[in-house]
Amino acid sequence: MIKKELINKSPLRKMDNSIHGGVGIGNIGVIAARRGIGKTACLVHIATDKLMAGKHVIHVSYAKKVDHIISWYEDIFKEISLKRDLEKAMDIHDEIVKNRVIMNFSQQGTSVIQVIAGVSAMMDNAQMDTSVIVVDGFDFTKSSVEDVAAFKSFAGNKEVELWFTDDYHRDDSDGPTLNEKGIPTNLVSFMDQIDVIFTLKAEKDYLHLYLVKDHETINTEDLPLKLDPKSLLIAEV
Repeated sequence: MIKKELINKSPLRKMDNSIHGGVGIGNIGVIAARRGIGKTACLVHIATDKLMAGKHVIHVSYAKKVDHIISWYEDIFKEISLKRDLEKAMDIHDEIVKNRVIMNFSQQGTSVIQVIAGVSAMMDNAQMDTSVIVVDGFDFTKSSVEDVAAFKSFAGNKEVELWFTDDYHRDDSDGPTLNEKGIPTNLVSFMDQIDVIFTLKAEKDYLHLYLVKDHETINTEDLPLKLDPKSLLIAEV
């Protein structure tokens, strides 16, 4: 399969269609799930899809190490190329690696303003064509509305779309982790800043994607998409 055909037939086109074409420039999308469910794999698949479309991506990681992030990209690309019998796979691989930058920060020791300044400098000096920034491991419970608003303002100023992951825990004595509308309770304070929210839930033999916020609409929608637990690719049910 040639690259253009692979992009057009990707199940991510159904994700884009479900949110009226995508998250959108200047907007924030979030993939939320319990820890270990597969959020990073979803984020990397989205980033890889953008890279294959010729876009530049910056991956901001709040993890202590980034080795596993690079492994995710390698594994996801390998699975995509094998499943779809991608022509000239290694040439495409080398091309997209040039368009990807991974940056590592500590949320405890670095303010959002400092992160934004670092990413902005990277865009100005080396990644001028960046259109998508993915942020992995950001802890919303340790941030303020002003922090997330700063990210959103940055996305608008730089004309990029932002994707985040969000960890929420199992229901416990502090109350449910999802409210009556299916929104993670730790994201409720940021609803004015977040434009799109997907949740990822384990169901039987696969992980299912739900759309719970689509820009101005809040309504839990069961998407015909899953995260394959074996390949870790977003696929059609």
